[in-house]
Amino acid sequence: MLIDILYCGICHSDIHTARNEWGGTTYPIVPGHEIVGKVAKVGASVKRFQVGETVGVGCFVGSCRACDACKEGLESYCERGVVGTYNGRDKDGGVTQGGYSDTIVVDQDFVLKIPAKLDPARAAPLLCAGITTYSPLRHWKVGQGQKVGIVGLGGLGHMALKFAHSFGARTVQFTTSPGKVEDAKRLGADDVILSTDPAQMERHAGTFDFILDTVSATHDLNALLRMLKRDGHLVLVGAPPEPTGIVAFNLIMKRRSIAGSLVGGVKETQEMLDYCAEHGIHADVEKIPIQKVNEAYERTLKADVKYRFVIDMSSLG
Repeated sequence: MLIDILYCGICHSDIHTARNEWGGTTYPIVPGHEIVGKVAKVGASVKRFQVGETVGVGCFVGSCRACDACKEGLESYCERGVVGTYNGRDKDGGVTQGGYSDTIVVDQDFVLKIPAKLDPARAAPLLCAGITTYSPLRHWKVGQGQKVGIVGLGGLGHMALKFAHSFGARTVQFTTSPGKVEDAKRLGADDVILSTDPAQMERHAGTFDFILDTVSATHDLNALLRMLKRDGHLVLVGAPPEPTGIVAFNLIMKRRSIAGSLVGGVKETQEMLDYCAEHGIHADVEKIPIQKVNEAYERTLKADVKYRFVIDMSSLG
């Protein structure tokens, strides 16, 4: 399928890859894996989409389709290696290129339908920030009767907050920034904890069923583990650059667990998009022209955006 790209979100992963901060970047590279556009052309075997439909492409554009993970609809965990939307290797050995572009060609099996109720620009970050947070909240069955913490209020965190609140959990935002308290409440937080305040942390210690940690900077995971009840879960979707240094007794004494989660598969991503359309959930975005992408990268690193930059690809013309 040939897709004319309308919008593409800027993910922190784009910056890491563009600057080779994770290693392994093959240049030249075109980042972007939060893509929304219109179907321009379809191949003869395409049956699920028609020219003119609004569609999305997320973090991956291929998988083996034969391993246990793929058969279970968990293509992102493909045992033979998922094909990233950019800086991946396609079946012919070429390097995939992403959504900072006017067009992209993608196999129909890795394309999503964008519901008509969703604004295309505000839907773009759902393809990464949305599914990255939706998937673990669903997997660990977060919902009513639970106290759930969200660590970090950025591109991922603001979506996690919206989802947890929508699922009926008592939702609490952890932040180091006093200036984000009111915004967290606007986005759905029932309470906000300043994690730099020992008294606030102590007051909530041992009371959480589940905590989703979206922060990629180095921070104290042991302090978060102590916030969990017996059998509570701390799940990471952020990737700190340094080893975490977990104290074993923080796990052992309360039978707590720590886990990680990647994006969901194609089926779950479509489920998430449909849920967002039904419940009026979308990303908070700042639209920019492609000419301001370098400035947007620097502002993203400073957390100076509420809460996701989205590139308007009409600016390429």
